[in-house]
Amino acid sequence: MTKSQKKKLVSILITVVLFLIVLFLPLKGIWSPLLFAVPYLLIGFPVLKRAVSSLFRGQMMDENFLMSVASIGAFVLGEYPEGVAVMLFSQIGELFESYAVGKSRDSVSALMELCSDEATVFRNGVWVSVSPEEVRVGEELRILPGEKIPLDGIVTEGSSSLDTRSLTGESLPRDVSVGDSALSGCVNLNGVLILRVEKQAEDSTASKILSMVEEASARRSKSESFVTSFARWYTPAVLGCALLVGTIPPLLWGNWADWIYRALEFLVVSCPCALVISVPLAYFGGIGGASRKGILVKGSDALEALAKVNTLVFDKTGTLTQGVFEVSSVEGENPQQILEIAALCEQFSNHPIALSLRSACRAELSAERISDFEEIAGYGISAKVDGISYVVGNGGWMQKNGLTVSSQSREGTPVYVADHTRILGCIIISDRMKLNAEQTVGELRKLGISRTVMLTGDGEKPASSVARQTGISEYRANLLPADKVSALQDISQSSSVIAFVGDGMNDAPVLAAADVGIAMGALGSDAAMETADVVLMNDDLASLPKALLLARKTHRIVLQNMIFSIAVKVGVMVLCALGYATMWHAVFADVGVSVIAILNSMRTLSAK
Repeated sequence: MTKSQKKKLVSILITVVLFLIVLFLPLKGIWSPLLFAVPYLLIGFPVLKRAVSSLFRGQMMDENFLMSVASIGAFVLGEYPEGVAVMLFSQIGELFESYAVGKSRDSVSALMELCSDEATVFRNGVWVSVSPEEVRVGEELRILPGEKIPLDGIVTEGSSSLDTRSLTGESLPRDVSVGDSALSGCVNLNGVLILRVEKQAEDSTASKILSMVEEASARRSKSESFVTSFARWYTPAVLGCALLVGTIPPLLWGNWADWIYRALEFLVVSCPCALVISVPLAYFGGIGGASRKGILVKGSDALEALAKVNTLVFDKTGTLTQGVFEVSSVEGENPQQILEIAALCEQFSNHPIALSLRSACRAELSAERISDFEEIAGYGISAKVDGISYVVGNGGWMQKNGLTVSSQSREGTPVYVADHTRILGCIIISDRMKLNAEQTVGELRKLGISRTVMLTGDGEKPASSVARQTGISEYRANLLPADKVSALQDISQSSSVIAFVGDGMNDAPVLAAADVGIAMGALGSDAAMETADVVLMNDDLASLPKALLLARKTHRIVLQNMIFSIAVKVGVMVLCALGYATMWHAVFADVGVSVIAILNSMRTLSAK
């Protein structure tokens, strides 16, 4: 507990003791209000002070004003114990609320502490400590054991293990050595590391995550917006009803004290604290619970939408597969020459298939042998090798160049190599399946996901193979990047809420077009972090069912709180109007319901 929470707890305990003493004393006359006023002022003075302040600001509808009017009214009517009880239990409710919010904030505190305060940089022949904001790209940093990495970089010297729990939620350390990337926010566990800075402070992974966590509170769910709108008209409406109850019936039938007492009960019940606090608290707890599992949810609106998803659309490469391409076979009259031509043409491309071709080629690749290089996204390459024109790419690229391709029996992605007269050969590229892809799709089906679809730029053969192995119900192959957005729009015609799961490398348009964009394996990917609604920081497909379960549990808790709070309050208000309820019932309808709703909201912190 914080210092202020401990102070409030002591105040509550002292008030309870004094209240019980006064309650059982045989008091008469003026001594009764005087002695009951002692515990009342002890616990209620801060509330009265805030009520007066709100009154001067013209904010008469807050809970402090309503509680003050109700408790003072009880004293005026001679119901001193009820007056003290209203203040006492309202403060107990505030303490529960403050503690619950603190626990929820603790769940994301690790993310809020990602950024380091200083960096040790090599300048003018010595190591000096500076602010991370002062470090420039290309400079060298020294990270000692136990230190937090302040900026994203590449390891140039040393080897070590990194604690990545703050980023990914995984307890298993990650080993790094020369050439590996090291992200800001990770903690160096043992060896000394020298890093070459790749990104400035404002562009580092830790800064981007911190920014998204701070912005998440501004993205409100429909449930939160409803609660805000509801409270805006609900409290004035109930206050109006209280005035009617306290004036109209006694004008007709008399007994002013009884009807004013009922009106004061109305004021106590009318506070919408249970709704206003518990609904945002549930979503905040859900976001915090997700962060501990390496799932970054960018706002309660994303969490609410994720709970309603009934169709999941997957990218293939890097999502269902590892995105690690290998040359499995080369078909043609001269396989070695075909592979060399392909590798030479692809040597300026950063596409994973291009990397696999260059890796498989044993011949020396010289940039001087290449001219007239042109890369067409989604199709392939055209270039001259030693002055001879070649085209390298998929079947569609061959057809655009007036060449006919034969069907392939082998599983994998075909890369054709041709001059402008004929196809010289075909290189089969295979991708490794993720080990838990089939299990994850099966779990999603058990969770009630009625439709799973895979979108890929690969050909029919590899697409059908991956769909069959994973259990994906539908797939669409041979799609260009722009075609994926059109395919998603087509799928949306027959599905209500769609989530797209992509690897975050070239899926930004589709992530933005889906109801919920989920970036897969996006640790350090700027485009995914900026576009996606949910980021699976640990690059693990198994996190997807966990995210759905957590979102659904959070949404279920929100609905429980809303229905329970409104039902109890309306029920008790009816009983108050009919004279069947006391101030104690009114206190329960306000503070008791708030405490129950808050405790229920805190279950999101431990959502499985």
